Amino acid sequence: MLPDFPLFLAPMAGVTDSVFRQLCKAEGADVLTTEFVSAEGILHRNERTREMVDFDPAIERPVGVQLFGAEPERLAEAARAVVEWVQPDFIDLNFGCPVNKVVSKNGGSSLLRDCPLLEAVARAVVRACAPLGVPVTAKIRIGWDEHSINAVRVGRLLEECGIVRLAVHGRTKAQGYTGEADWSVIGEVAEALRIPVIGNGDLSTVEEVAHRRRTTRVSGVMIGRGAMTAPWLFGDIRRHFATGEIPPPRPLPEVWAFILRHARLHLEARRGSARAKLAAKDPRSFEHSALASLRARLMAYSRGLPDGRHLRGRFSQVSSVAELEDLAGQHLAAQAEGRALEAEAVPLETGS
Repeated sequence: MLPDFPLFLAPMAGVTDSVFRQLCKAEGADVLTTEFVSAEGILHRNERTREMVDFDPAIERPVGVQLFGAEPERLAEAARAVVEWVQPDFIDLNFGCPVNKVVSKNGGSSLLRDCPLLEAVARAVVRACAPLGVPVTAKIRIGWDEHSINAVRVGRLLEECGIVRLAVHGRTKAQGYTGEADWSVIGEVAEALRIPVIGNGDLSTVEEVAHRRRTTRVSGVMIGRGAMTAPWLFGDIRRHFATGEIPPPRPLPEVWAFILRHARLHLEARRGSARAKLAAKDPRSFEHSALASLRARLMAYSRGLPDGRHLRGRFSQVSSVAELEDLAGQHLAAQAEGRALEAEAVPLETGS
């Protein structure tokens, strides 16, 4: 049972893997969704796709698998396959991704320009999932560009197709992730539809979420980049809803404890995956590769930390959990003494 105003973790490519989803769930996220995966990846059941849609049913529910594509019957077949494969709580359709490699294949936000095809995709997937008892949701942007804002029309169409919940990102495809999210359009969609509408865009503080809850009729919010910087935002929002108070910033030692936990869980998860063969052959090289793959996430954490510029320089070279632990100690000591972190990184050992 979801709370009256649920908090959703936005699906983000290269970010919302199982480890990150579990961390956000522990912090207070109510609903999770996998990174988007292509219908073809599901149908071919390739190894990388399997890793992307896998989840821990004891921790991550309710969780959905997000699909993208532009061929109705292939998407319907993929939806049936993924339900059989991992038994998600819902299937989510991606009609909002602005990335050119997705749009160029007529997927993601490209379908906002082709409502007949968008309708065909939605109807096919809803029809495929209905006998399986799995609901279908969708995520859209407010339009292709400023001259074609059609979120209300698209929302009504999707509601008629049997979509049970709609997330709306308040930017157009043309905006990408620049400019401001237009919450007036999100509000119009929430007013126009009978199904729950989840608002998304520019939600990085408790105050912003509280404002949108107060001034629109959205049924919940979806947090993306704000969660990348501060996954504990979910818990802070929940505490505000319960008490009316704005929680103070997370103490720096607690932030570092979270970052280190993320790194350790990330390394453990990669050891348990298909990459385990590499770990057995060359553990040091494997750990270097695992930490290198986490650097972008570490960079996101640095945006909310003091002396972030120097910290980013160090994060860009970290190659082991031990180095990250040393960096945490150095940063905490520097902050306690009121000085900047050393700008130059300690020479790193790398695998041969």
